Amino acid sequence: MELTMEFWYLLPISIAIATIAMSSGIGGAVFFSPLFMIGLGLDPKIAIGTALATELFGFSSGLMAYWKAKLIDFKLGLNLLLISVPFAILGTVYGDLVPPLILKAIFGIGIIFIGYQLYVSWREEEKEKLEAAHKKEFETTYESTLTDSDGNVYNYTVCNKNMGRMFAAIGGAFLGMISVGLAELQEYHLVAKCKVPTRVAVATSIFVVVITVLVASVGHFYEFAQEGGEVMNQVLNLIIFTIPGVIIGGQVGPKLQKVIPADKMKVGISILFIVVGAFMLYTLI
Repeated sequence: MELTMEFWYLLPISIAIATIAMSSGIGGAVFFSPLFMIGLGLDPKIAIGTALATELFGFSSGLMAYWKAKLIDFKLGLNLLLISVPFAILGTVYGDLVPPLILKAIFGIGIIFIGYQLYVSWREEEKEKLEAAHKKEFETTYESTLTDSDGNVYNYTVCNKNMGRMFAAIGGAFLGMISVGLAELQEYHLVAKCKVPTRVAVATSIFVVVITVLVASVGHFYEFAQEGGEVMNQVLNLIIFTIPGVIIGGQVGPKLQKVIPADKMKVGISILFIVVGAFMLYTLI
């Protein structure tokens, strides 16, 4: 194994990506995978596995911050994990059977879809209408209540649980196969559809993603070890810079969430997803 400084610039990039991901609840792999595939020209399978490993450390760092803030709904998270983990394993297994070109196409189409859904659901007029309706509803009735470390009380109801389970299955399979989908779909369901308070939804989503990514990452690293030293050496030369970066960003992100309006963050990210997905499909053409 030979470690080099070739990818030193990934350290500041990783800090920025993890900060954005942690503050919004979006999976960091959705940024790292295109960076590795398009920017560095890595094989999609190596790029996806490395992105998942990097995301694991970034989300674990952010998870500790949200855990201390007492913002995680563990009951909801465990119910989603029962679906997401088995499907992530299936996605990892079947992802090996998909040709690299098809993986890139699936990735591009997938993040365009997610970006479009986020953009539509976070239009200002729609958000205001849904917030007003749910605020009135939760004045008298709600299924869940959570009090954070600052004493803030959150009352909410997770609507359409079957949709949540479906998104956990699809997101888990996509996460195992192309490294993205679970965090983004959970965010769409909890925040946009059910109007769960953003901080609770983000924290719970990160809890679900950390456990699911851990399972998927083990599978990918097993495959790297099977392929030999050259692949593993390439992966290690990337993560020696990306992992410290996402650990730092994972601590900054939750603090940033208190400052930047969620609407602006979501709309900006949704547009970025659409642009990145379109560019990836363009490179295939």
